[in-house]
Amino acid sequence: MVRKLFVNLPVRDLERSKTFFAALGFSFNPQFTDQNAACMVVGPENHVMLLTEPFFAGFTPRPVADARQVSEVLVAFDCASRAEVDEMLARALAAGGSEPRPARDYGFMYQRTIEDPDGHLWEPFWMDPAHVQP
Repeated sequence: MVRKLFVNLPVRDLERSKTFFAALGFSFNPQFTDQNAACMVVGPENHVMLLTEPFFAGFTPRPVADARQVSEVLVAFDCASRAEVDEMLARALAAGGSEPRPARDYGFMYQRTIEDPDGHLWEPFWMDPAHVQP
C-alpha cells in the first residue's frame, strides 16, 4: 500500500509562507487550503500542511515549538541534480530564507540547508543514482 504523507508545520504568517514556498516552485491544493491552513504539494503522495500557529495548537496538547530556537524536524527532499539543489537555495535566499550552514558534499550526495521564514529547516539534496542499490 502506498500511503500519502502529510507533514504538519506551524507558521506565524500563512500568506508569507505560501509566498515563500511558491517562489521555490511548490503549488498548493486549494481543496485543503483556507485561512488556517495551506496544503503544499511536494509530490503526488507527499504534502506539507502549513498551519497557522493557533490552528496547529488545536491538534496537540504540547506547546508549539519555536523552530528558530529548537530543532523540531529536518525535511529533506530530492532534486534531479546538484544544479537544482543550488537553484533551490538561490530561490529561497531571494524569497527571504537563509542558509544556516554551508553546503555539504559527501561525494555520492550533495546537500544544502534552507531556513524558511518560520525557522523550519529544509534540506534539498541530490544523490548519485549509481550509488543507490536496488
